[in-house]
Amino acid sequence: MSNEAKAVSSEERYRLVGKLIEEVKLRGYSYQTGKSYISIVKCFLASRKTPREFLLSHSTKSKSTMRSAYFALKFFHENALNARFDETLPLARKSLKLPLVLSKEEINSMIESTNNIKHKLVIMFLYYAGLRLDEARNIKWTDIDFDREIIHLKTTKGDKERVVFLHKKLVDMTNVYGLGKEGLVFTSQRNKEYNKRTIQQIIKSASEKAGIKKNVTPHTLRHSFATHLLEAGADIRYIQQLLGHKDLKTTQIYTHVANKDIKKLANLI
Repeated sequence: MSNEAKAVSSEERYRLVGKLIEEVKLRGYSYQTGKSYISIVKCFLASRKTPREFLLSHSTKSKSTMRSAYFALKFFHENALNARFDETLPLARKSLKLPLVLSKEEINSMIESTNNIKHKLVIMFLYYAGLRLDEARNIKWTDIDFDREIIHLKTTKGDKERVVFLHKKLVDMTNVYGLGKEGLVFTSQRNKEYNKRTIQQIIKSASEKAGIKKNVTPHTLRHSFATHLLEAGADIRYIQQLLGHKDLKTTQIYTHVANKDIKKLANLI
């Protein structure tokens, strides 16, 4: 396939998408990234547009959507087609959006207003271990070392394993919940893993019961975990390791929302 637009038969589209799926799997990309790339490439093949025309059709959409389209086409051409991808995209710097952070009191209210023990534990893992949603879904009993007081996260973003501390409050709540020997910590009534929607709904319901008017998501608790550690004086490089950030710049966003130094400035006037 060249940079000139041409019609692609349904059989050829099927073959090309199959090749794309293979390449995504071979590189161990996350499910969400693979799903995004496949959806974009399917639209591209059906559009009969050149890569440039296809990207131009996304120019009125958000920067994030444009970037996704660009990287999906680049990956498709270079890896599925083994072809050069000559298009370039002036990728503007992302605007700085500060994360939403809850107070410790708000998080305690969310936990206390939740009656279901399993749901309490979900909230506490997201906050007291700073887990991503998928990390909470996939955590296993064998990942938790109660003797050494650590959690060894093996199913993580980018397949980068990491170790985080096991908070005493998590130990206490797992004892109430009932310790398991093997398998996932969180399973549905049918003994299957929690889906994303379930955890999102747990957090939404808990924040509403706690009377919190902010738009709280599972990631809000991770943001709060990092910010509270920073406010308490933890070294930002340790926080980077706990969060599993590859680049320190990603972690430094929390310096913009930490209250520690802001409070000191308020005392000057």
